[in-house]
Amino acid sequence: MARFAIITLSMVALLALALLQGGIWPALALGYMTALAYFLDKLAALCAPDAPEGQEFPAGRGLSLLLGALHFPLLYGGVATLSASMAPLQAVLCFAALGLYLGQVSNSNAHELIHQPDRGARRLGMLVYASVLFGHHASAHMRVHHIHAATDRDPNSARLGEGFYRFALRAWIGSFVEGYRAERARLAKRGQGGVHPYAIYGAGSAASMAVALLIGGGTGLLWLLGLSAYAQAQLLLSDYVQHYGLRRAEVAPGKWAPVGPAHSWNAPQGFTSALMLNAPRHSDHHARPARAYPGLELDRTAMPVLPHSLPVMATLALLPPVWRRIMDRRARRWSADFNHV
Repeated sequence: MARFAIITLSMVALLALALLQGGIWPALALGYMTALAYFLDKLAALCAPDAPEGQEFPAGRGLSLLLGALHFPLLYGGVATLSASMAPLQAVLCFAALGLYLGQVSNSNAHELIHQPDRGARRLGMLVYASVLFGHHASAHMRVHHIHAATDRDPNSARLGEGFYRFALRAWIGSFVEGYRAERARLAKRGQGGVHPYAIYGAGSAASMAVALLIGGGTGLLWLLGLSAYAQAQLLLSDYVQHYGLRRAEVAPGKWAPVGPAHSWNAPQGFTSALMLNAPRHSDHHARPARAYPGLELDRTAMPVLPHSLPVMATLALLPPVWRRIMDRRARRWSADFNHV
């Protein structure tokens, strides 16, 4: 747990100093998420062993709740700082550093929270998503993605040969629609009226925009919209990278083989895995969604492993010809070896 706490909370501290003090701190915060992460991943690729089987991680839940609470002062503190008069270079550095944090750390943590067994943690995760105008992901991820991952019924599983930009539009719209339908079907099955979760997500997003308006007026709202778009793009990049080209076998019309270790791409690098709360250990998460993030395991022989860390692969995904040259052959090989197409 020390690795997770030190790496994530150091980034929080750097961001806080960047927003409060300016000066060299925005550059240091951005460098921490980019250059330092890249080089430390090279050193730590083999230094993140699996946790002992059956071990409990109460401190992991505490860190997740703390990061969830810290998300809001960082987000709205960022809106306040960016809305104030500051040098253009400082604004660019603050925006980039905070946007990367929201997309890589807050997103990964909110993902962990919505999988928690207690309602309070799940609501906190939902509020984090709603604050960056992406509340529907709390429904779409749980009720669509985890059921249909690695099939064409999941909008967030990229097809072989599909470029990121086409995928992003399809996944955003598709997850919004399918998440809504799944929640409506769930409410109808329970025979209860009640408030549709999307109404809560909409209210949360409206409240977030209202806070930005109060903090910085129209300028504050524009910064919130920009940060939200940046965070959402990174979430979609993670989905794109982690399921690209992998498919479950259709064993009967409309019925697929169970999700297995070969249906998600993984990354072993120790630094960014800690920064993203083990989100790059994606196969084990799909196999055991309720398992706490410190206990997720990685088997290099049975799970597809990306050639670089998840943030590096997400950057390469922005260049579709480069991405396809690197990944299509690997995806075909895994599909052939495990007979999943």
